[in-house]
Amino acid sequence: MRVLQALEELAAPLPAPVLTVGNFDGVHRAHQRLLARMVEQARAQGGTALAMTFEPHPAKVLAPDQAPPLLTTLDQKLRLLEAAGLDAVLVLPFTQELSLLSPRQFVEEILCRRLAMRTVYVGANFRFGHCQAGDVAVLRELGRELGFVVEVVPRVVVRGKTVSSTLIRHLISEGRLAHAARLLGRPFALSGEIHTGEGRGGPLGFPTLNLAPEQECLPGRGVYVTETVVEGTAYPSATNVGLRPTFGSNRLVVESHLLDFSRRVEPGRLEVRFYERLRAEKRFSSPEALRTQIQRDVERARRFFSRLKKSAARRPRGVTAAD
Repeated sequence: MRVLQALEELAAPLPAPVLTVGNFDGVHRAHQRLLARMVEQARAQGGTALAMTFEPHPAKVLAPDQAPPLLTTLDQKLRLLEAAGLDAVLVLPFTQELSLLSPRQFVEEILCRRLAMRTVYVGANFRFGHCQAGDVAVLRELGRELGFVVEVVPRVVVRGKTVSSTLIRHLISEGRLAHAARLLGRPFALSGEIHTGEGRGGPLGFPTLNLAPEQECLPGRGVYVTETVVEGTAYPSATNVGLRPTFGSNRLVVESHLLDFSRRVEPGRLEVRFYERLRAEKRFSSPEALRTQIQRDVERARRFFSRLKKSAARRPRGVTAAD
């Protein structure tokens, strides 16, 4: 997949571009449906499947105090967009100048003149242009006038809830990671560098790997069933997100105990995939009481992965847990 960081990198328009525009934070199931239809159309007409996204998120420029905590880093988002089959992504720098373009100016100057798009795919709630004055109706009218086709992909509803980045952020902040995974189509993941901790897990018999997360949206405090990816291999784990109140800490930590894992890990990157919440964070009366609870947490995590393995063995080939 080709990644463009500015319009100036386009020496010439891409061949027959089929375009979509959005922030795509999380690249969740609604995004995935839109991208799948766009890619299918691009393949059918021998064109280029192109997504335009923005960096930073527009809210960070226009209303920084109200900007949402993002689900994905730019690198994560690009990997997910590539996995969706896109040929190219334009990461357009979002500036005050860009925000002042009217809906017509945005379409005429960028989508038509610079990108020469033929078809644009958007969601039903798509907004664009200065003060978000443009919507699907405005885009369709401009399409009729300027000669491009607008395809609107309906909302995706899971268990009665419309899938959106906003809803997923809310679920994650509440610790409802199993529900968030259903809307994402995969477990929510934090990634970053291994961080040196205070070494409290080892003496308790449960050594941990500490993560310095790059993502802005973090799960609510508690203990979770997770997978921790170390050097490309995923290991079942139990992960604490919290302040470790038993030890009087006031620094948020993300620390994972890998099940049946004892080897030394060199400094490097880590990814933690969250499946479900085991319990809320709490203060224990002593390290011994905490050790007893961690033993229970680890056993519950083991049972979870045992059930997951049995479920995967029964599942028809080609069907995933998120389905």
